[in-house]
Amino acid sequence: MPLLDAIALAFFFVCWLFYEQLLKASFKGGVLNTDMAVIRMGWMRQMTHRTEGRIMDGQLLGHAINSASFFASSNLLLIAAAAGALFGGDATFGSVSDLEIIRTSSRLLFEGQLALVLITLSRGLLAFIWAIRQLNYVVSIIGAAPHDESVDPQVRKAYADAAAAVLNPALSSFNAGVRGYYFSLAAATWMFGPVPFIVATAGAVGLLAWRQRRSPAADAIRRLRELVG
Repeated sequence: MPLLDAIALAFFFVCWLFYEQLLKASFKGGVLNTDMAVIRMGWMRQMTHRTEGRIMDGQLLGHAINSASFFASSNLLLIAAAAGALFGGDATFGSVSDLEIIRTSSRLLFEGQLALVLITLSRGLLAFIWAIRQLNYVVSIIGAAPHDESVDPQVRKAYADAAAAVLNPALSSFNAGVRGYYFSLAAATWMFGPVPFIVATAGAVGLLAWRQRRSPAADAIRRLRELVG
């Protein structure tokens, strides 16, 4: 593998695998995801006080499960397409090599480029699957929440905290799956050369960081966190 390609690949892996740690280290004051964790905690506390029925909580959770299922299904289709190209053999490599915009020096490098896209998508799929499983756990948790108004407030609070401790990782997994799309697009640019690969990776990280910290949604959610917390 050429040196510049190796450097670009190493840069991608650092950004992809350590994105959350880099984000937390860069922004000490909190980001959208941490603010949302507090808001979800408020949701679970309100849920334990709804003694007449929790239809709204079920609908909100059902929406989250449907969204995760949709993205997981889409991911499967993309994985199938990437796998089909990867195992297409000489026919795929020959067709791609004829394109002027593709920069691949050998079939081995081309297969590595496709494999990176496939791995990135597969990691996202696993994140979506884990998110769906955890969200289904939350369904049972909400169903088992205390209904009696005489329940000790401290018991309700402890139950809500435990429920949020399942809900927050579930939606963090969902976020990781969605983030996989950004990095899979960046991985796909490797076929245009190492420099576009580096630029696209940096661009993906920059866009994600901006949305987490500087976007209008992040500003609004930060204000809401102060009200809920």
